[in-house]
Amino acid sequence: MAGTMVLHLSGEPRNVRAPRPPFPTQIMPTPHDARKLYQTVAEAVTRDIAAGRYLPGQKLPSERELTEQHNVSRPTIREAMIALEIRGIVEARHNSGVFVAKVAPPPSEADLDIGPFELTEARKLIEGEAAALAATLISDEDLAKLYVLLDDMKRDFEANLHDDCADRDFHLTIAAATRNAALLLVVETLWDLRYKAPLTREIFRRARNVGISTFVDDHRQIVDALRDRNPQAARTAMQTHLQLVMDEMLEATEIDAVRKAQDSPQTLKP
Repeated sequence: MAGTMVLHLSGEPRNVRAPRPPFPTQIMPTPHDARKLYQTVAEAVTRDIAAGRYLPGQKLPSERELTEQHNVSRPTIREAMIALEIRGIVEARHNSGVFVAKVAPPPSEADLDIGPFELTEARKLIEGEAAALAATLISDEDLAKLYVLLDDMKRDFEANLHDDCADRDFHLTIAAATRNAALLLVVETLWDLRYKAPLTREIFRRARNVGISTFVDDHRQIVDALRDRNPQAARTAMQTHLQLVMDEMLEATEIDAVRKAQDSPQTLKP
């Protein structure tokens, strides 16, 4: 490490280390960080702001730079930025990027909760296996109900209704078809977190405002695989559907799309 030469009182030269330049807060991975990684990123950015690395009104590094700096994925950075925006710490500007808020928000101890990408990833793993199991046990009555729910989802989508009831019933019907009460409870709990977790609820709201679809065709492929009693096809169809949900959420929450949603009069409704 570079240093400077100074004279001690005794007259003997000594090396003095030069002060280190400030570095952005980096994430030290731990099991807790892996569980809610976007929270760790949000907290790291908040500490950098508090330390004066990013000043009020200053633009934050780009999404790509933050991804490399914190060694995380784009969805994680996206969740962290929107979580900070919800708390009033940063603000997104149309076609400009994310900036530190000019007025500091009051301190908040609230947990940022579970994000939609990690939630949907968990659903992808669990519901994929639930669909495979259901394919071996599902009844004709359950299949008939699923096809009715497909029609309900299509009708709601065409009517531009933001109603998830048919979608929720669809996934819970498949979980119930496994004849496993514990698995049904897990699927129901994960689904309902999209309403209870603040960050997840907010991102789904924004995604709907910029046109996220209901994936009716994806759901039909799941039912067709269940009808054929094909576990592998049912697993693949469910996992593909939930992966597409994550892909579309990522696209829908691009910063300019988020600003478009916020600037729309519709988004001002509670």
